Amino acid sequence: MTKVLASFALQKNLDGDEKLLESISRAHRVYGILRVQLSPTLDRVTVEYDASRLKLPEVENVLHQAGVPIVPNTGTHGVRA
Repeated sequence: MTKVLASFALQKNLDGDEKLLESISRAHRVYGILRVQLSPTLDRVTVEYDASRLKLPEVENVLHQAGVPIVPNTGTHGVRA
């Protein structure tokens, strides 16, 4: 398993938006997604995923399908030990 972190900018701040928090929860249920975490400022989301199962465009697609309002093509990533 190769753990990778990807960070995505959000189209809008998630401050107090329960519906969007549920969307993040749905993304976490996808096989290969290990962790989904909001930044303290609530303007970015970081996803830890298994790179042997998913690629960065697939992670972006999972977030879109779950309803997480990420800005397209803003994913940055790095390998996690």
